[in-house]
Amino acid sequence: MDKSIKLYLLSVLLGVSCVANATNMADGVNASELPEGLVWISNMNEPLFASEQAKRGGTFRTFMASFPQTLRSVGPDANSGLRHYFMDGMPKLAARHPNTGKWIPQLAESWAFGSDYKTVYFKLNPEAKWSDGEPVTADDYLFMLKYYRSKDIIDPWYNDFFTNTIGTVIKYDDHTIAIIAKTAKSNDEQMVMINLPSNGLQPRPEHFFKPDNDKNKDGIDDNFVRKYNFRSEPTTGAYYLDSVKKGKSVIFRHVGKDWWGYGNRYYQNRYNVDKIRLRVIRDNDIARKHFEKGDLDTFGLVLPHLWHDKSGSQPYKKGYIHKFWGYNQVAQGAGGIWINTAKPLLDNIEVRKGLTYATDFDGMIKNVLRGDYVRKPHGLGFGHGEYDRGDNKPPAFNPQLAAELFTKAGFETIGPDGIRVNSQGQRLSFAVTYGYPVWSPRIAYLKEQAKQAGLELTLNLVDGSAAFKYILEKKHDLAFLNMAGGEIPAYWEYLHSKNVKPQTNNHTNYSSPALDEQIEAFKAEFDVSKRYQISHTIQKMVTDAFIIVPGYMVPYTREAHWRWVRYPVPGMTKKTESMFYPVELGTFWIDTDIKKETKAAMKKGRAFEPVTVIDDTYKL
Repeated sequence: MDKSIKLYLLSVLLGVSCVANATNMADGVNASELPEGLVWISNMNEPLFASEQAKRGGTFRTFMASFPQTLRSVGPDANSGLRHYFMDGMPKLAARHPNTGKWIPQLAESWAFGSDYKTVYFKLNPEAKWSDGEPVTADDYLFMLKYYRSKDIIDPWYNDFFTNTIGTVIKYDDHTIAIIAKTAKSNDEQMVMINLPSNGLQPRPEHFFKPDNDKNKDGIDDNFVRKYNFRSEPTTGAYYLDSVKKGKSVIFRHVGKDWWGYGNRYYQNRYNVDKIRLRVIRDNDIARKHFEKGDLDTFGLVLPHLWHDKSGSQPYKKGYIHKFWGYNQVAQGAGGIWINTAKPLLDNIEVRKGLTYATDFDGMIKNVLRGDYVRKPHGLGFGHGEYDRGDNKPPAFNPQLAAELFTKAGFETIGPDGIRVNSQGQRLSFAVTYGYPVWSPRIAYLKEQAKQAGLELTLNLVDGSAAFKYILEKKHDLAFLNMAGGEIPAYWEYLHSKNVKPQTNNHTNYSSPALDEQIEAFKAEFDVSKRYQISHTIQKMVTDAFIIVPGYMVPYTREAHWRWVRYPVPGMTKKTESMFYPVELGTFWIDTDIKKETKAAMKKGRAFEPVTVIDDTYKL
């Protein structure tokens, strides 16, 4: 064995931090003995949040607005579509309890922290299996490093994270591993990093991704992207992809009552439906009509006009369909209008400043969204605790100031149509790219208001997942887009200059050596109070760069459901983003007896009492 690896393994066994050189030498290593004195944690006594009244069975019928570009969970175009069913919503090693915030077991039964603040040890659940029946073992975590570090997956974020943030994985036996980070962090932050909702350290099934031949040096097929574009991978969750009708529908099927997760008390009485059917219905109004006919089981009413104007039809009045409004305390991700600084004119900060003050999000919320939504204080999101600056405040609409800034940028002349023109004859006009027709009135409002400053915003509607692909390829001028959020702000993926390229989340194409330095310092800093200060500095730099116009946030869910779709009481947890998303908390169920009763009542014209539930338990 190489001397450096021997020294490295010895340091791990002694509980000493000596990671830097050895961790890049192999995609995971083996060791024989665990350090002595580890304190194993399982937190198996937290309160349950599912219901003992839940019933198994039935098909949950829902829809998606467009068919996914791929069934892969990583690589080009994988950020949209069904990735949540293959990765984001699947078990991690551990998860936050949705109310108490304590870590509770998922794929791991217990965990322990090393004295170096870099190492976390995990005992895997020996009953855990992939949906194809293969066991989940430590080898799947060793393969995980090869998989995510491989250039063949064509995914720079994962390449970077699993090379520069994750040091290595150590296998002690088939069900015991250690994960070592490159930099020291508090125990809680290590757990956050390891168990990120969308990017956590999930095992990868080596038996499924085995290359066709031995010429693939890193163990990943050289033709990975094309080969797995429409092959559904096994999951560790309760559901697997059972059938696909391209462009039309997909069906996920439950693994069965012997799913390994039901041995964990936190998984009991969850994931209750036998099948999940997602149909492609591109028009939201058509989907709503299908729902009101009983062809879909639930329908989202977050949109103000749906809740206020479109939920008073006969099925609601007769109590066949119920309404639910529940508040949450979910961290809000980055978003609003992303300004592509690589596009002509948008590299000029005066133009970006003017555009920011010419964008009337507050008026849109009041006049188009009925005042139901809330303005984000900052373009990088909200709800990150002390990571957020206390003085973050979104820029108010000020067309006069915007006009002055545009004039400063050289757009001194106002054309016959009211739009500003510079001395080269360039009109002050930018396209806003977005993915759903329902957003058109919002952007149309911004368009009309922007004219007051001599700015033209044109609407560039691109269908669903294709819109995100368009944005990932950096074809947009302006992107109307909100991203998911975590409890620690994401900076590298959105702002680092290494991500100024296609197929990354740096939607602004912004590059700044000074900002890079702060982002790298943020990643490396151990002292939490200093990390807070660095985070504040980054947020101030982003504010001053005028690259994201802060948009809106929705701190609740509003949904309609047929009365046979049931849920625990109370229905909400602090972290419930959607009541009826089957691979998140999955605490709802379908009562087939109530479904039969409802169908019979509808035939006879018998009505029930109308029901609207407002759950404000977690309203801030």
